[in-house]
Amino acid sequence: MKPIIGMPSDQLIETNPRMPGDYLAYAPHDVKEAIYAAGGIPIILPFPEKFDDVEDSIQDIVAMIDGLMLPGGPDVDPLFYGEEPIPEIGMTIGIEDKFEIALIKEAIRVGKPILGICRGIQVLNVALGGTLYQDLEAQNPNVKIQHAQATLGHFKTHHVKIEENSRLSSLLGDNSLVNSRHHQAIKQVAEGLTVAAISPDGIVEAVESENSNQILAVQWHPENLWQNDKEQFKLFTDFVERSVIKK
Repeated sequence: MKPIIGMPSDQLIETNPRMPGDYLAYAPHDVKEAIYAAGGIPIILPFPEKFDDVEDSIQDIVAMIDGLMLPGGPDVDPLFYGEEPIPEIGMTIGIEDKFEIALIKEAIRVGKPILGICRGIQVLNVALGGTLYQDLEAQNPNVKIQHAQATLGHFKTHHVKIEENSRLSSLLGDNSLVNSRHHQAIKQVAEGLTVAAISPDGIVEAVESENSNQILAVQWHPENLWQNDKEQFKLFTDFVERSVIKK
């Protein structure tokens, strides 16, 4: 039986003028296609307007999935890691953060596998007690490369160095050329996570579990690369395989 992969939704801010307030909940096309291609069945987990409406359902939501996929999306609200927002931060949706953090904590509690992409690595780190750079250029003087690439998203623009003996190195080797579409990144790595890859200027590009194969998260966007890159596709096949093992 194929594993069920839950993906928290993103949300369009613009509404249909004939239906005010009818926001569309959706999942990124390339992510759901990658999950299908890897042998999983993706389902969207839409966040509510009020967390109280689903707080007592988090355990049931996680119980019905075999793996948790954390896709890209808006900036993570810095209030969740004890900071006030700086002028350079982008749009945040606090209820989305609250919902995903609850899903992450429950998935970890019951041992469900997690794969994070871009925002996914960031909200994962925050859920476990870590912090973020709200904006790399504003807060990190050591940034020397373009992390928010100007070219199209499916083009690769910089390398990442992958740590030896990491799960990621078993999939991609000791380095990889990746795309890059972010202005936030991990600052303080959360307890229980270990750095699996860094950029040439020292920014955290991947993390994974310290003591198990439960968690793997990357800062780049493999969902835009897997169609023409069998190495990047391994991130999805590995995740689906980990989800099968956990059934």
